[in-house]
Amino acid sequence: MTANLNDIKSSASLELLARQLVEGFITGLHKSPYHGFSVEFAEHRLYNEGESTRHIDWKVYARTDKLFTKRYEEETNLRCLIALDCSPSMFYPIGTNAKLKFSIQAASALAYLLHRQRDAVGLCLFSDHIETLTPVKSSPSHLDKIFTQLHHLQYHKPTQQKTTVANVLHAVAEKVHKRSLVILFSDMFDSSENIEDLFKSLQHLKHNKHEVIVFHVLDKATEVSFEFEDRPMEFIDLESGEKLRLNPGDVKLAFQQESSAFYKALKMRCNQYKIDFIEADVQSDVSTILQAYLIKRAKMR
Repeated sequence: MTANLNDIKSSASLELLARQLVEGFITGLHKSPYHGFSVEFAEHRLYNEGESTRHIDWKVYARTDKLFTKRYEEETNLRCLIALDCSPSMFYPIGTNAKLKFSIQAASALAYLLHRQRDAVGLCLFSDHIETLTPVKSSPSHLDKIFTQLHHLQYHKPTQQKTTVANVLHAVAEKVHKRSLVILFSDMFDSSENIEDLFKSLQHLKHNKHEVIVFHVLDKATEVSFEFEDRPMEFIDLESGEKLRLNPGDVKLAFQQESSAFYKALKMRCNQYKIDFIEADVQSDVSTILQAYLIKRAKMR
């Protein structure tokens, strides 16, 4: 049984899609370094003289005549907030909404993975302001609510409004009081004419001791390389509705230079702030992008 982004009819099928992604290549990738005595049994280890006898497994002792204690995994290893940009530019390309759908699929898979690891996860949906901000929890019912919200987001109708990623990230930095992992899905288009505002908002998250991962979601062929047919075309600004007729060939080189400069500056600042920066081309398979990144993180542990 399979599911895809064009056939997500319910939050249950979105969960199924996330589970398939995770179980396909992530299961066993992450092993928690944290152990306690709060929730779920993890393994046995030999009893050391002088330790408390509270957690000795007497049934194992009866069978082996050796003392073993039960080791447990803590309920929560980390706190994570998934912040997903649902501003008008994320509905590009019109007709497929590929950037938004890519983000929904990837966010669902990561939420499922985090829950599987007993990590606490929350969801932030934003455009020019924070539209939804859930608590950060690890319960199954909370995960269901996240899947439901992501499912409903598929049918969200964009309104003409300016994107203010910088303002939203400043707000998130102030609202998330406990140290967390913040995973951002966004094309990082901001209405502010000063790119430094965007960089300062990322720095704000790091200053507040959060770990940050940026998935830079783009349709690389058209939004970076500007690959359009060389004929007169009409371009529409999804945020303002402004229309412009031009021949793509006339502006292609200038556009590529501008987009390349922005991309390089964003990547450089993320490296400076020790923020993981992942290029997420929506024409690529989401599982390939997530797999490459998660394997890299696993090797860094």
